[in-house]
Amino acid sequence: MSGSEERKYFTYMVRCADGSLYTGYTVDSLEKRIETHNSGKGSRYTRSRLPVTLVWYRTFFTEHEARSLEWHMKQKTKKEKEALAASFGKDKKQ
Repeated sequence: MSGSEERKYFTYMVRCADGSLYTGYTVDSLEKRIETHNSGKGSRYTRSRLPVTLVWYRTFFTEHEARSLEWHMKQKTKKEKEALAASFGKDKKQ
Protein backbone atom coordinates (compact mmCIF):
# COMPACT_ATOMS: atom_id res chain seq x y z
CA MET A 1 0.00 0.00 0.00
CA SER A 2 1.45 3.36 -0.95
CA GLY A 3 1.71 6.18 1.54
CA SER A 4 -1.07 8.10 -0.20
CA GLU A 5 -3.65 5.33 0.20
CA GLU A 6 -5.86 5.37 3.25
CA ARG A 7 -6.51 2.14 5.07
CA LYS A 8 -10.02 0.82 4.99
CA TYR A 9 -11.69 -1.10 7.79
CA PHE A 10 -14.67 -3.38 7.35
CA THR A 11 -17.31 -4.75 9.64
CA TYR A 12 -18.85 -7.75 7.93
CA MET A 13 -21.26 -10.61 8.33
CA VAL A 14 -20.97 -14.00 6.66
CA ARG A 15 -23.43 -16.85 6.42
CA CYS A 16 -21.95 -20.20 7.35
CA ALA A 17 -22.84 -23.49 5.67
CA ASP A 18 -25.10 -24.37 8.62
CA GLY A 19 -27.12 -21.17 8.10
CA SER A 20 -25.69 -19.34 11.10
CA LEU A 21 -24.27 -15.81 10.87
CA TYR A 22 -20.80 -14.71 11.96
CA THR A 23 -19.81 -11.05 12.44
CA GLY A 24 -16.25 -9.80 12.31
CA TYR A 25 -14.02 -6.93 11.30
CA THR A 26 -10.97 -6.74 9.08
CA VAL A 27 -8.49 -4.30 7.59
CA ASP A 28 -7.78 -3.47 3.92
CA SER A 29 -9.23 -6.49 2.06
CA LEU A 30 -12.61 -7.98 2.70
CA GLU A 31 -12.09 -10.50 -0.11
CA LYS A 32 -8.89 -11.81 1.49
CA ARG A 33 -10.64 -12.16 4.84
CA ILE A 34 -13.42 -14.26 3.29
CA GLU A 35 -10.75 -16.41 1.57
CA THR A 36 -9.02 -16.82 4.94
CA HIS A 37 -12.26 -17.99 6.54
CA ASN A 38 -12.91 -20.43 3.69
CA SER A 39 -9.37 -21.84 3.89
CA GLY A 40 -10.09 -22.86 7.49
CA LYS A 41 -7.72 -20.26 8.94
CA GLY A 42 -10.34 -17.70 9.97
CA SER A 43 -12.17 -17.73 13.26
CA ARG A 44 -12.66 -20.86 15.31
CA TYR A 45 -16.43 -20.45 14.91
CA THR A 46 -16.41 -20.52 11.10
CA ARG A 47 -13.75 -23.24 10.82
CA SER A 48 -16.28 -26.03 11.38
CA ARG A 49 -19.04 -24.32 9.36
CA LEU A 50 -17.46 -23.88 5.94
CA PRO A 51 -17.92 -22.51 3.40
CA VAL A 52 -18.95 -18.99 4.33
CA THR A 53 -20.46 -16.37 2.05
CA LEU A 54 -20.48 -12.63 2.54
CA VAL A 55 -23.98 -11.35 3.27
CA TRP A 56 -23.38 -7.83 4.64
CA TYR A 57 -20.63 -5.26 5.25
CA ARG A 58 -19.86 -1.62 5.96
CA THR A 59 -16.65 0.28 5.22
CA PHE A 60 -14.94 2.70 7.63
CA PHE A 61 -11.85 4.87 7.70
CA THR A 62 -10.97 4.15 11.33
CA GLU A 63 -10.43 0.91 13.22
CA HIS A 64 -12.43 2.25 16.14
CA GLU A 65 -15.57 2.68 14.04
CA ALA A 66 -15.29 -0.82 12.56
CA ARG A 67 -14.66 -2.51 15.91
CA SER A 68 -17.41 -0.52 17.56
CA LEU A 69 -19.94 -1.58 14.95
CA GLU A 70 -18.72 -5.19 15.24
CA TRP A 71 -19.50 -5.09 18.98
CA HIS A 72 -22.91 -3.52 18.38
CA MET A 73 -23.73 -6.07 15.69
CA LYS A 74 -22.93 -8.91 18.07
CA GLN A 75 -25.50 -7.49 20.51
CA LYS A 76 -28.28 -7.75 17.89
CA THR A 77 -30.74 -10.61 17.77
CA LYS A 78 -30.59 -13.18 14.98
CA LYS A 79 -33.80 -11.67 13.59
CA GLU A 80 -32.20 -8.21 13.41
CA LYS A 81 -29.08 -9.63 11.73
CA GLU A 82 -31.21 -11.55 9.22
CA ALA A 83 -33.06 -8.33 8.36
CA LEU A 84 -29.74 -6.58 7.67
CA ALA A 85 -28.55 -9.46 5.50
CA ALA A 86 -31.84 -9.47 3.57
CA SER A 87 -31.62 -5.74 2.91
CA PHE A 88 -27.94 -5.81 1.89
CA GLY A 89 -27.42 -4.11 -1.45
CA LYS A 90 -30.89 -2.62 -1.46
CA ASP A 91 -29.84 0.56 0.27
CA LYS A 92 -27.29 2.96 -1.22
CA LYS A 93 -25.06 3.36 1.88
CA GLN A 94 -22.66 0.47 1.18
